[in-house]
Amino acid sequence: MFAMKSSVWFFLILSLYFEVVPAQVNKTRKKDTVLKGQIWQNDTLPHIELKEIAILPPRHFKNRWQERRYWRLVYNLKKVLPYSKIVSATIQDVDRHLVNIKTDKERRNYIHRVEDSLWGVYEQDMRKMTVTQGKLLFKLVDRQTSKTTYYWIDHYRGSFSAFFWQAMARLFGSNLKSAYDPQGKDRLIEELVGYIERGLI
Repeated sequence: MFAMKSSVWFFLILSLYFEVVPAQVNKTRKKDTVLKGQIWQNDTLPHIELKEIAILPPRHFKNRWQERRYWRLVYNLKKVLPYSKIVSATIQDVDRHLVNIKTDKERRNYIHRVEDSLWGVYEQDMRKMTVTQGKLLFKLVDRQTSKTTYYWIDHYRGSFSAFFWQAMARLFGSNLKSAYDPQGKDRLIEELVGYIERGLI
């Protein structure tokens, strides 16, 4: 008797479920999506732009030290890459303004104002940079502008300032004349910068 009642209740609940669920499903309608169209042979086809999917090759390390060095390079590049882009944008802006400046005195005053402004904003960040990060920044400036840091100091401040700052850099094992070589010794840096700019690492 108990088994019969249980089975009756089971079928009753089951029948109610199949009556209620379809009604609920029909009520929840998805929002309409507007797609771009493309006409092909007198027919309109939906045109959907898919996001790029990048598959990175697996990287194998000889030992733990090499792996740590790799990820340290990634960390340093992420830190200094934005500054190299700021340098590049600033150089373009300064060059546009210098075209309209007629005298050397006005030119020097303008460059000093730009330097003071940048130093006021980025002084603490620059002081916190390590020697390794500074070396990377010199390379990335060359990457962004196609000219070395030494060239830009010479261009804006003169050869004496360029010589002085180069001497200071050499004391710390750096080189303002560091040229960027994406196909040679800086190939890994170029690869990693590409990954960083595309948000892959």
